[in-house]
Amino acid sequence: MDSMKILLTNDDGIHAPGIVSLHSAIEDLGDVWTAAPLTVQSAAGHGITYTNPLMVEPIQVTPSFGGMAIDGKPADCVKLAIKSLWPEAFGDGERPDLTISGMNSGANVGINILYSGTVAAAVESAFLGVPSIAVSLYLQNRDRIYWDRAAAIARTTIDHILATRPLTPHEVINVNIPPIESPNAEMPPLRVVGMNAAPLAEGFERRVSPAGQVYYWSASEGMQFTSTTEGSDVDLIRNGCVTITPLSYVMTDVNRLQEWREALE
Repeated sequence: MDSMKILLTNDDGIHAPGIVSLHSAIEDLGDVWTAAPLTVQSAAGHGITYTNPLMVEPIQVTPSFGGMAIDGKPADCVKLAIKSLWPEAFGDGERPDLTISGMNSGANVGINILYSGTVAAAVESAFLGVPSIAVSLYLQNRDRIYWDRAAAIARTTIDHILATRPLTPHEVINVNIPPIESPNAEMPPLRVVGMNAAPLAEGFERRVSPAGQVYYWSASEGMQFTSTTEGSDVDLIRNGCVTITPLSYVMTDVNRLQEWREALE
């Protein structure tokens, strides 16, 4: 049986500790090839680049990890990799079997799923017909982050997902790891959950520059929501579970289609 061909990407940039650790954890899962942003693209969402060139260069981050660094957004990286870079490297008509995006520095649960470049990269892959898994790590104490253990937990979760059944071409799975604050942390329970549908409890601090110009600085924290639904991704990750959420990029509100047809056609 041929080895699985995996495209690895992220939104924190190719030098981020999350992608380095995740690469180490999955490198024996198949043939792993990396195409990731040159710089940090957190909260880039699903933006893409049209008016500027996408500069590409091979970068060796550590002795055992390197890849193609793309001066663009996460969705750019996946689009360019699948459409051009992968066929150039491996032959016409070739493409990955799976895209893994992450491991992100911070959870992508609730409304943050829509803002996330990590998830956007995974969604772009699935839209192009390559199934994908987005992986993020919830950080509570940034002085105690055990990336390697978190990546090992992510690998175990990915193994469970892939052992269930083959992913279909347009599937997206969003995985979030709870805070891992010990190098010997036990494997958390896995929970398949829905997205918490509540806005962030955000605000903006009004400031004035030395020149007298008014500006605003975001004063919100990414895991503070106006409400939390019991059993949702936000609720379960706060309770120490690995959350697994199947996503869809089709945004049609099918429940209201017929209502609007009857009203307008």
